Amino acid sequence: MFIQTESTPNPATLKFLPGRSVMDSGAADFPTKDVAQASPLARRIFGAGGVSGVFLGPDFVTVTKGSEADWSHIKPGILGAIMEHFQSGEAAIEGDAGSVGHEEHDGPDKEIVQQIKELLDTRVRPAVAQDGGDITFHGFERGVVYLHMQGACAGCPSSTMTLKMGIENLLRHYIPDVTEVRPVVA
Repeated sequence: MFIQTESTPNPATLKFLPGRSVMDSGAADFPTKDVAQASPLARRIFGAGGVSGVFLGPDFVTVTKGSEADWSHIKPGILGAIMEHFQSGEAAIEGDAGSVGHEEHDGPDKEIVQQIKELLDTRVRPAVAQDGGDITFHGFERGVVYLHMQGACAGCPSSTMTLKMGIENLLRHYIPDVTEVRPVVA
């Protein structure tokens, strides 16, 4: 098995491409070791040491290292954990643990929220997935869109620029009711 790695805009995060499907559908975020118990793959990766977060995408695994860890020291263990997982035949996650998606929204802004989610799904999420992350809708209130950044996007030095210059401008262009975009921390 050959696993490719790609750097991401976040220097603390690497994207691992095993060359096969990781998640049958959706994505799963494990920002800490404690919440990774329902994912055999995430458990193995955390077990390699020096890992502070794991994000599973459709065909990639994004790993965030701890502040004290050095990629040259922990990368071989992570590669071994990913190989071991795929050789085991186990599922990446058990049930829907860690699965990520948009928050539900009912109320007078339901049509606006639907437009926001559609733009996120068609224009934003595919682009950030290429960088090893994901962005999901969290809320909409008085013109402000709240988004949750995950994987390589969480804690990325360029995430504020992505939100303000990219996503905010896109949403404001197509949906005049949107005035601002802000991140939320889950």
